[in-house]
Amino acid sequence: MLPLLGRLMRLGPLLLVGAWLTLISTCSPRPSLLEEVRTLGVLRVATVNSPTTYYIGPAGEPAGFEYDLVAGFAKWLGVELELRLAANPPEATEMVRSGTAHLAAAGIGVSESRKAHLRFTRPVQTVTPMLVYRKGSDRPQDLGSLRGTLRIIAGGVHAERLRQLKAERYPQLAWEETADAESEELLLAVASGEIDYTIANSDLIALNQRYYPELRVAFPVGDAQPLAWAFPADRDRSLLDAAERYLEEIGEAELARLHDRYYGHVEHVDDYGVMTLATHVQTRLPRYRQAFEHAASQTGLDWRLLAAIGYQESHWDADATSPTGVRGIMQLTAATAALLAIDREDPTQSILGGARYFRQLLDKLPPEITEPDRTWLALAAYNMGYGHLLDARELTRELGGDPNRWLDVRERLPLLTQYKWHSRTKYGYARGHQARIYVGNVRTYYDMLVWMTGIPAMAAEPSPQPVEPPKDKREKDPLKIDSPIL
Repeated sequence: MLPLLGRLMRLGPLLLVGAWLTLISTCSPRPSLLEEVRTLGVLRVATVNSPTTYYIGPAGEPAGFEYDLVAGFAKWLGVELELRLAANPPEATEMVRSGTAHLAAAGIGVSESRKAHLRFTRPVQTVTPMLVYRKGSDRPQDLGSLRGTLRIIAGGVHAERLRQLKAERYPQLAWEETADAESEELLLAVASGEIDYTIANSDLIALNQRYYPELRVAFPVGDAQPLAWAFPADRDRSLLDAAERYLEEIGEAELARLHDRYYGHVEHVDDYGVMTLATHVQTRLPRYRQAFEHAASQTGLDWRLLAAIGYQESHWDADATSPTGVRGIMQLTAATAALLAIDREDPTQSILGGARYFRQLLDKLPPEITEPDRTWLALAAYNMGYGHLLDARELTRELGGDPNRWLDVRERLPLLTQYKWHSRTKYGYARGHQARIYVGNVRTYYDMLVWMTGIPAMAAEPSPQPVEPPKDKREKDPLKIDSPIL
């Protein structure tokens, strides 16, 4: 070092300072990845726009299973979250490898080839890759019986699995790979008949079958696949270890709650129900949409949630009457209608009355119950009565669950049909099974109405797709209605 300093001194004072600073900087150890994040005050996360990962919700707020998880991680670290959007999961992993992002949370499948250049957390969820075809086509029995175009995402775990299966069992197997589409687009391509098959994860298929009832699942392509967060393999483990501690700290209960928030209701409505709703959106909803919007403005609720309640209650039939005597679009009892001072057989008054009643239920719930659990619990109360909901929450508490979480209360609702349990409650027997289905249906109808009627205009978001996508793919009004009340 001393001979080096002697040579530097002959360069002059200013050059000496600059050279010395350069020497110090090159000798300083590189900060750990966790230190880098905390110094920046920002966690850069590569993700994708997908209903299973990250999207902008109906009120303009960010949402998604992995978004909620990674937003919690950033808060846990005490830094801001910065999302960097990739076209698909393989591109998200490349952003991590190149140093553009600190981690990828984008439905990343764990595979042996990816482990060569990435490190992974424990699984955040598990899915099954499935071959999808279109209703009306012959159902293939295996990959050897495909007759048509199979298209998948390039560079992903599905492509890796197909190459393995081609080498081991199906030498004639052929497929196309694309880097210009996302899995959801390929599902739409199958539903519209543009291609014959694709492979997608079970969670994404379940969400999209509500909107594209033509989709059919043929068979699984391989075993269940863990999805995890990906970190660079050429950096230290400090940020990965922090993520592991975070996931361990929030626990399986919180993961289950988040999973229920996004997937807990996807199987409640069958194909016929999806098609019926799509038809009624065009034939019945225009008569009442203005009334739903007015009621929403009076009560501070989302009109599409009110419309979903009305659809579950009556299929938007103003003359609907149940065997128990409830009537009208919102299926109000005579006592509730009298309390609200409305004519339940008048559609506009029924909708406003139902909205006011639901608002009352929301406001009666304890303040420690947060959204979205607050809405789901209020829906259960709308169906079976507030007193029975109190009983279900009390049973949940007695049995070690959290009475403020819908997921925990939902699992105890069936107990209200069993004498062993309802005999111990204040309000007695209730049809808890029905309340579970009711909430699941309303949640599904709400999601579908949000999709069918569009979301708030945002620069980075695409226009909503129509219910029956036109073959020329031109943008059209998804409702196809010219009524001025829309």
